Amino acid sequence: MYVIYLFRVERSFVMAKMAASVGEHGEDAFRTLFKFYKRRNPPPDFSDVIDCSKIGKHDKVYETELDPAAVSDGDARSAGLHPIRDWRVFRLQGYPGFMYISNPFLPGSQQHWVKQCLKTYPQKPNVCNLDMHMAPTETHDIWGKSADILRKAGSRIREPKTLLEKLRWVTLGYHYNWGTKTYSADHYTEFPSDLRSLSAHVATACQFPGFKAEAGILNYYRSDSSLGIHVDESELDHTQPLLSFSFGQSAIFLLGGTQREDPPIAMYVHSGDIMVMSGHSRLLYHAVPRVVPAPKGDPLHASLEEEGFRPGSEKGLVQDSIQGEPSIIQTVAEEDWAVCSSYIQTSRVNMTIRQVLGLDQTFPTTDKRTEAVMEYTGDYHYSQDGENVGLKRKRNDPSNPVKS
Repeated sequence: MYVIYLFRVERSFVMAKMAASVGEHGEDAFRTLFKFYKRRNPPPDFSDVIDCSKIGKHDKVYETELDPAAVSDGDARSAGLHPIRDWRVFRLQGYPGFMYISNPFLPGSQQHWVKQCLKTYPQKPNVCNLDMHMAPTETHDIWGKSADILRKAGSRIREPKTLLEKLRWVTLGYHYNWGTKTYSADHYTEFPSDLRSLSAHVATACQFPGFKAEAGILNYYRSDSSLGIHVDESELDHTQPLLSFSFGQSAIFLLGGTQREDPPIAMYVHSGDIMVMSGHSRLLYHAVPRVVPAPKGDPLHASLEEEGFRPGSEKGLVQDSIQGEPSIIQTVAEEDWAVCSSYIQTSRVNMTIRQVLGLDQTFPTTDKRTEAVMEYTGDYHYSQDGENVGLKRKRNDPSNPVKS
């Protein structure tokens, strides 16, 4: 025990020394730890990463409770969620407004959201990264052009990546403009009703009953993917929370402060987990330096294989004896789940849902001559040093601007 104690003290000393040396090398603390956890060879030490699914006593983490009456049991079940009283909710010391909800989804219901992210939400008129360098006719059916190949993934010789495997982001509702880092009234498509309902129930449970899901950014992570250091500040209203839903492989999430010099805290994010950033935490720096692959022989997170609303089952999730909204959770056909499970055995999907406008707010008038004149390609969130540098920029002829 004494040896273990000495090891932990030494490790903590090394991490503190690393952060303290940041100023000497002219590098911010967040980027230093981002690069540490992103490192492949040698791999980093994960022993300081907080895991809420296994947590006991921790000096920075404490469990809290939500009002079980905020959302009825029937309404929670309609979105595939456990009753609020059964949720495990954690807060972090020094991070007011941040909540971590450890997989509140009913057994089997995550499959619906995985399928929506892979099959439904990438459909037109929603926007994705592939639209930036492919013709509309090539991206109108990403699922259909990828499904057969992914179903046979276990038996095929590696071929060029499918369109689904090349997917990096999808935007919903008010479509985020990666060039200007803004939203606009004229770049909008109807927000998915099932995701709006899920978001409203989660926000209401977290004491934000007026939350309106108006924009969504879906990130698709492969095993070597990362999300650069950034702050989500483009929404016009910051009084409402940012909701983050994760499915598939686990990842390391870094949450920092309002300055890049503030060392971040590292946490695991597992399939089904939800993070809520509001108040002070709404505008904190954060990032995802790496995806953590599942152990060999067990490629899917256990929560994705639970009994319950199973793919291809005849019975619905919501029982007739429970009053509430009609269920938004749909049965996932076995042939569809074969594609989804093949994909997420090596990947992770994250949905961040935002309210863009506050009460009685409208978008500012934009001078059309000063709108974005840059066309973007590639992947906005891949940066070796953790910088969220945006999409790769093409050279443009100022006399022939490309409108977003």
